[in-house]
Amino acid sequence: MTSLMMNNRCGDMAQAFFGVLLLLIFFNGCASPEQRQVKRSREHAFIAYWPPPAGSQGLRLAVKDNIDMQGRVTSAGSEYIAKSSAPAARDAPCLALARERNVQIVGKTNLTEFAITVSGKNSFFGTPKSRLDGRNKVIPGGSSSGSAMSVATDMADVATGTDTGGSIRVPAACCGVYGLKTTFGLVSTKGVFPISPKHLDTVGPMARNISDLAQGMDLLQRGFASRYKEAVADKPLAHHITIGRLYLDGTDPEIDQAIDAELAAKHFKVIRLNKSFQAKWKQAEEDGKVVALADTWQNDQKYANQKGVSLVTKLVIMSGELDYKGDYKEALKRKAAWQRELRQVFKQVDFIAVPTLQGLPPKLPFWGSDVVFEWRVFDMQNTVGVNFAGNPALAVPIAMPAKGKTIPVTSLQLVGPRLSEAELLNAGRLIEKKL
Repeated sequence: MTSLMMNNRCGDMAQAFFGVLLLLIFFNGCASPEQRQVKRSREHAFIAYWPPPAGSQGLRLAVKDNIDMQGRVTSAGSEYIAKSSAPAARDAPCLALARERNVQIVGKTNLTEFAITVSGKNSFFGTPKSRLDGRNKVIPGGSSSGSAMSVATDMADVATGTDTGGSIRVPAACCGVYGLKTTFGLVSTKGVFPISPKHLDTVGPMARNISDLAQGMDLLQRGFASRYKEAVADKPLAHHITIGRLYLDGTDPEIDQAIDAELAAKHFKVIRLNKSFQAKWKQAEEDGKVVALADTWQNDQKYANQKGVSLVTKLVIMSGELDYKGDYKEALKRKAAWQRELRQVFKQVDFIAVPTLQGLPPKLPFWGSDVVFEWRVFDMQNTVGVNFAGNPALAVPIAMPAKGKTIPVTSLQLVGPRLSEAELLNAGRLIEKKL
């Protein structure tokens, strides 16, 4: 073939390519609102999406796809399970109130495979696109990535997530929404894909605002709406609430600045927690990570050799064997002391305030080791020690300094005493409230 012929052929191919591209743009622009909405669902927030009927006014609920729903395969974000498992025979108990109240369930949301990594990446179902940076380039956070994105993009009012070491709060931070990690044992995890059901696993709601989050919690705990009203009436103003402020080494200074500015602007009473407690927090974070990884290995090692399970997931599962055979038992022995320490702190303050993440969400990598990237994100979170204790915690989006980073929002984590979900949401309401 001559050089001229090759040039002509390349030109024809380029012309054909741009012709197809123009057609795609044209037809996308002509799509109906319903078609565009479905297209949005395909941006990987949902594994299965069921648009509500036109004109529907009720609450829209999205359910993370590691929670059983009768007649649906619970994929747990995994190609292997999606292709090899039968549909669930019954709903998980955490859906009972939603079913009883005929809440519109709009879909099953995406997640990281087996809910065990924290960046939000999913190589089979696709990775949800966080819009926090305005360019869809930062991680959505995991594992409840799709749940966070479903409410962030207004495709659901409330989404259920699960949280073993931060899997509600981390994606809430990465997507600029609210996320509540509930007290261990408060909401049933039966019918939820297990990671650490005896120590860490919890179910909780995610939403764009506190009002919707309270409605979501009322679908998980009967009578929560009344408890929330009582909490609001008991402490209607921020100066009624004392916050213990915890500072951690390695935190982006502008995130600390944003949190301090927010608490001061809303007139909370703030007490700085000492370095002794800081050291105990760090130890609890390490112990929580050991337990999370060891329990992952105990519960999910049977998947480590299956075709259709990603390499990253396999490596994370198998790494837990070292933790199980190493520091696991010693970590669990320290749990009671950590719980006692928190009870002592909560005699002095109502809540502990700490960044959800030590830095802003990183960009999704185009190349490099996924395993290294996952560990990098894992080390950014300040969430696992809360799971280790079993306490509830609320991730609250707050503004970054006006002249600061390119991402305008970070996340404040409020940690409360056991069973203080209503009081946490009241504090979140006061932070959310405009001056």
